[in-house]
Amino acid sequence: MSLPPNGFKIALREGRPQIGLWLAMADAYAAEVAGHAGFDWLVIDGEHGPNDLRSILAQLQALQGSLSEPVVRLPVGESWMIKQFLDIGARTLLVPMVDSAEQAEALVRAVRYPPGGIRGMGAGIARASRFNTIPGYVADAGEDICLLVQAETRAALADLERIASVEGVDGIFIGPADLAADMGFAGNLEADEVQAAIETAIATIVKAGKPAGILTFNEILNRRYLDLGASFVAVGADVTEFSSALQRLRRRYDSQPDLAQDSPRGY
Repeated sequence: MSLPPNGFKIALREGRPQIGLWLAMADAYAAEVAGHAGFDWLVIDGEHGPNDLRSILAQLQALQGSLSEPVVRLPVGESWMIKQFLDIGARTLLVPMVDSAEQAEALVRAVRYPPGGIRGMGAGIARASRFNTIPGYVADAGEDICLLVQAETRAALADLERIASVEGVDGIFIGPADLAADMGFAGNLEADEVQAAIETAIATIVKAGKPAGILTFNEILNRRYLDLGASFVAVGADVTEFSSALQRLRRRYDSQPDLAQDSPRGY
């Protein structure tokens, strides 16, 4: 028995654009629906979504038959937490608030087994190895583990060249909302100063030979980032799409007559 290769990681290496969606509903059924929508990657959000280890496990299980790569965003980049998420079968991790190359280097060690890292040796009882049914899992795991780090502060942008040079970092994701807030433009990521910083960051990442990623709900901006060379772009979130669809449905009936009054049976 063997696991299929991480097609998302391969696509990033080859420079093929990958379109993604944020999963913040913290629900396995909703994740399974999204898994059939055709996105290249789906972020199970453990930072701002109401998730825990078990709810993320359930979503990974729901997405097991999907062609979309599940990307688990951790609340923080702690090595003990990374170990747990890898063991439940996450193989693409997105780590928020990485401000320096030293932080990035520590994260690389956390996703690798010794001697190249510090990941704990628990694969024999873990879902990641299909409960010890995948021969050579420990030796081969690093091939498919994909580490994405988030640059979302002025400090991160100041050290971006060094972060991008860290071997083992598979992509750098720009967090536009937190970056805008850190720059003094909270809630206004479309400010000229913020957009200039984002475009410079994408250019820096791409020049370093690393994939650049970002999330916005603005299609014009997303297409602009793809044109600039960003290769993994998330274009929405399940919560916002669901909420917007329900609001549109309700508004369709704001000016409609009460059809029930015309029917003695009420339908």
